[in-house]
Amino acid sequence: MSRVGKNPVAIPSGVEVSVEGGVIVVKKGNNEKRLDTHGRVGIEVKDNEVVLSRAGEDKQFSAYWGTYRALLANIIEGFEKGFKKSLEINGVGYRAAVKGKTLELQLGFSHPINFDIPDGINITIEKNVISISGIDKQAVGQAAAEIRAYRPPEPYKGKGVKYTDEHIIRKAGKTAS
Repeated sequence: MSRVGKNPVAIPSGVEVSVEGGVIVVKKGNNEKRLDTHGRVGIEVKDNEVVLSRAGEDKQFSAYWGTYRALLANIIEGFEKGFKKSLEINGVGYRAAVKGKTLELQLGFSHPINFDIPDGINITIEKNVISISGIDKQAVGQAAAEIRAYRPPEPYKGKGVKYTDEHIIRKAGKTAS
């Protein structure tokens, strides 16, 4: 039995939630997100809350129940607060710049790396910190992971791109004998 699925999802003011068949539509201003449940959960909107219920008694339906509840909660939280990830660039000559809809990274290669910024994602840079923000949790995390993958931090000097809250375990270098 899902413990996550039991909890109702509160709808904050300014956010509209409606159900069209098996699709949950969440709107705020011009933005709209759709969550297709494929009929795997029951959906009920009442008293500024969305309550999800299991569509069957199988273990799989219990898993869907918790999953769709978490996805819906993330969509609503994205509209209310937004999501943010921060990356830190460490290394001599490593830098980043936003040029229009492109993030240009210089990470010690012979050429700059151009990362196309996806729609709905905002990227700002302050010194050596790249801040990625948006209303879609998955898109923000995916963009951060792709940028980090260009030059992951190495364990000897810590050079590369890392999350600001990430701890790099350092290795000792060679010692003279």
